Amino acid sequence: MPEQRVVIGFDSSTQSTKAIAVDLDTGAVLGVGRAPHTVSPGAGRESDPEQWWAALGQAAAGTGWADRAAAVSIAGQQHGLVTLDAAGAPVRPALLWNDVRSAPQAAESRDAIGAEELARRTGSVPTAAFTAPKWAWLRAHEPAAADRVAAVRLPHDFLTERLTGAGVTDRGDASGTGWWGPDGYDRGLLARIALDPALLPEVLPPGAQAGTVRPGTPLREGAPVATGTGDNMAAALGLGLLPGQPVLSLGTSGTVYAVSRIRPADPSGTVAGFADALGGWLPLACTLNCTQAVDRIAALLGRGREEVEEGGTAVVLPYLDGERTPDLPGASGLIHGLRHDTTPGQLLQAAYDGAAHALLAALDEVLRAAGADPAGDEPLLLIGGGARGHAWQRTVLRLSGRAVQVPEAEELVALGAAAQAAALLTGEPADAVARRWRTTRGPVLDPVKRDEDALALIGDTLRRAGSLQGAPARDR
Repeated sequence: MPEQRVVIGFDSSTQSTKAIAVDLDTGAVLGVGRAPHTVSPGAGRESDPEQWWAALGQAAAGTGWADRAAAVSIAGQQHGLVTLDAAGAPVRPALLWNDVRSAPQAAESRDAIGAEELARRTGSVPTAAFTAPKWAWLRAHEPAAADRVAAVRLPHDFLTERLTGAGVTDRGDASGTGWWGPDGYDRGLLARIALDPALLPEVLPPGAQAGTVRPGTPLREGAPVATGTGDNMAAALGLGLLPGQPVLSLGTSGTVYAVSRIRPADPSGTVAGFADALGGWLPLACTLNCTQAVDRIAALLGRGREEVEEGGTAVVLPYLDGERTPDLPGASGLIHGLRHDTTPGQLLQAAYDGAAHALLAALDEVLRAAGADPAGDEPLLLIGGGARGHAWQRTVLRLSGRAVQVPEAEELVALGAAAQAAALLTGEPADAVARRWRTTRGPVLDPVKRDEDALALIGDTLRRAGSLQGAPARDR
């Protein structure tokens, strides 16, 4: 009987590290590990990268296969700015994707270079979430720290380098920095923010091996390590996406995306023209406020997250952390249309509607950027932590008018990383591995009539609130 081959994929997210051990041949999940992270409270959103490394070891041990993994790969939260000194230690806590303090730097870049030019060169119009404005913020506000930086990494790069000793990255995660384009690092954009390209990792081609596991780490010495990628790119791999298949991910942030064979470049900034982890593209729209914001509103109302009620005139824009889509980094939450007969359950449903509306409003643009028909009848793949919540499912069905498929596979980001690891051993493309594992299996929920009244009410409230919510974030 042939020896069982097992790979481990990691998802180092905002809140925790997850690890899954997967049978290379069948896709069966044999073990799962998890360890939490902490994010600093206050004006910024920061985390110590050293806790990510500690969490990776704990999560690996939790799978039960850390000492036997045939190959591994690490996916991580996009955009975060990790700054290291000459010894490889963090200079300061990492600035995370949802830290909006760099909104003035993002706006200055758009004003100086132009949205169309930025989209042409990088595929995206960077917002405060992107890495380039974060570096500009660091240089402006903490110049002494910036002067000590010997290496700049993204979160997954940092962990891969700790594991292998190799300063490398992949095109998918690099495309979310604001300083990378199809021809590689854009030296002109780097010069504008005074970032030496020698501080950046090498961008490896799709399917390449980053290195092997070094001794003294939590995993088996000598195991091959894939390049890894950003979390959204890994989830696309984990689903084995074919071009044009729409995805809506419900997590701390919300995203809608599709794989594309054509390179997107949206000067409006709604669609980020990311690369995928293979040779294609991943047009994507992202909101900062999704499940966590809705859960917070449920807690304020004293309701369970499923305790929603239909009806009412209230509209909730749950922009508790500012917002990325629409680009309102200085915004706060807003409740409109409150009446004497509004119930807590109706208010909670309005929060679900407000969070889902921002994503679904961007979905058509994402599909157009991918060269797909927004009116197509392809089921919407619903993934992420909120995907199994009945209130989320009903909200997406009602506001999208589409059929919704909920894959049974869990931890799709880690699963995509596992597919990358498996591809090192089999020679297949990573998305083909996931399709062989049949990761999209799951129930398809029939479409219902689209709730045009609710969509119109939210849209009208957004227009009325534009001047109130449009103030830029303070330059803190």
